[in-house]
Amino acid sequence: MFKKMATDALGLSDIGSVIAPEDYDKVDADDYVMHEDGEKIYFLIKSKADEYCFTNKALIHVDGTSATSKKRTLRRYSYYSHTFSNIELETAGTIDLDVELKFILGGEEFDIDVHKKFIEEVKDLYKSLLKIAEISEENQAFSEYAHQSLNTASATLQNSRTHETRLSHEFRDINETTFNWLLETKNQYHIKDFGHVFELFIKN
Repeated sequence: MFKKMATDALGLSDIGSVIAPEDYDKVDADDYVMHEDGEKIYFLIKSKADEYCFTNKALIHVDGTSATSKKRTLRRYSYYSHTFSNIELETAGTIDLDVELKFILGGEEFDIDVHKKFIEEVKDLYKSLLKIAEISEENQAFSEYAHQSLNTASATLQNSRTHETRLSHEFRDINETTFNWLLETKNQYHIKDFGHVFELFIKN
């Protein structure tokens, strides 16, 4: 504890700050946002070594090896293929200088320290991540129900007696209908853009 207090007092700790929207273009992460494809930054945390950029489509992590090194590793976690879980917000104690936002995204654990003066902003981000996780979980369940329904219908049809002269036509119609149905299900239950969630909760 005393070591942490001394580190914070000397300004050597890696506590992050929430970057204002007007300063997004001054950070490294902005260079990797796909603006051309409608991607937009909604929340950005910057520490001495790392940047955590939350866009409507992905978390972009600019991972620094240390505060003194210029070497960076870029990692992109698309919400489409990675889901949030175990989301926690640990508020600051009396002598703490930071709050901690913790979550798992696609199997990767994140523990982000942010200066406690940004607690209200971090609360908004916390709510956004919870809502995205809820939507993703519900959509996964709906998608599984849809596929179960399709399998049941397919099995029922296979067990029914069909005149041989109509078999090829029915197979073609079933195949076409199934393809279109699966495509519609994918578009409905696999969301790539969560901008509406961030716009609901983020106040900055």
